[in-house]
Amino acid sequence: MAQLATPVRDLTRRVMVGDVAVGGGAPVSVQSMCTTKTADAEATLEQIRRLADAGCEIIRTTVPDKASLEPFGRICAESPIPVVADIHFDHNLAIGAARHGAAALRINPGNIGSFERVDEVIDAAGEAGCAIRIGVNAGSLDPKVGERTDLTLPEKLVASSVAFVEHFEARGFDDIVLSAKAHSVPVTIETYRALSRELPDVPLHLGVTEAGTLRQGTVKNSVGVGILLAEGIGNTIRLSLTADPVEEVDVAWDLLGALGLRRLHPELVSCPTCGRTQVDLIAMAEEVSTRLSRVKAPISVAVMGCVVNGPGEARDADIGIACGKGQGMIFVHGEPLRKVDEEHMVDELFLEIEERFGV
Repeated sequence: MAQLATPVRDLTRRVMVGDVAVGGGAPVSVQSMCTTKTADAEATLEQIRRLADAGCEIIRTTVPDKASLEPFGRICAESPIPVVADIHFDHNLAIGAARHGAAALRINPGNIGSFERVDEVIDAAGEAGCAIRIGVNAGSLDPKVGERTDLTLPEKLVASSVAFVEHFEARGFDDIVLSAKAHSVPVTIETYRALSRELPDVPLHLGVTEAGTLRQGTVKNSVGVGILLAEGIGNTIRLSLTADPVEEVDVAWDLLGALGLRRLHPELVSCPTCGRTQVDLIAMAEEVSTRLSRVKAPISVAVMGCVVNGPGEARDADIGIACGKGQGMIFVHGEPLRKVDEEHMVDELFLEIEERFGV
């Protein structure tokens, strides 16, 4: 694939979600969604703080009823990161959320009702100064488009999205971020490629919806979202997983790091082991990975099972250890530093990490 001179994401306009820029050359931001009840503001804020500590930059929470509006207002006021209100069906809840401090609204015009109701939401968002994510889903399309039999699902998603965006822009509102999600990876890729051509000015929110539990969901999101990001498409991501939402954030950062777009945590480089390995490398790599998860520094750390896959193949790593029989060699950028006994290898590795990188 030819390298793009300017990624498509950088050509979109910039939309502010609270103090986080989306589009217009801003870094790809990481989002997640609370699993707590919004009416329980304390529990929701506690989860948001955990997510923010993990690297979440924008958080979404549902506003399912009027009783949730007051707690939602408190959540917006006390959250360390911008809060997006997730609204379905009832346009009055979207209006209320805008007035209670939402940094953005997430609505699907396909299930919010008539365009008159959508216009009321647009007006409320404009008055409150909050953005809107138009969230189109395969299961809730513009009724006029969804009933057509001459269009494929990606074509329906694109047609619905274009119609909604054109309506918003005609009303003078362009603080828009757009998503058009499906659980199918090929449909997701085809849809977003088309959207980036049809609506080049609009920042895109990427994700594979209903992707599944941790393992399957990670694979589906990594393929679907990863391909698009590698092609320069997408300005913000939420990797949907049926799991603790902190897992979504961790996987998102791992994906961005693997693509060389952004890195929050260290990268672990480790070989798959073979018959030459004379230590329990799997357990050792797991321990290093666990300890690295608490480190916030964009460094690369290698754990190699033998001299064959040692300093040479991991030369690009900032620091690492190559294991032998009963001992290991700590190396920095491929150059041997010192030998350590097997029982102290992990501790000595982290002493060097702390001393050299201050983390």
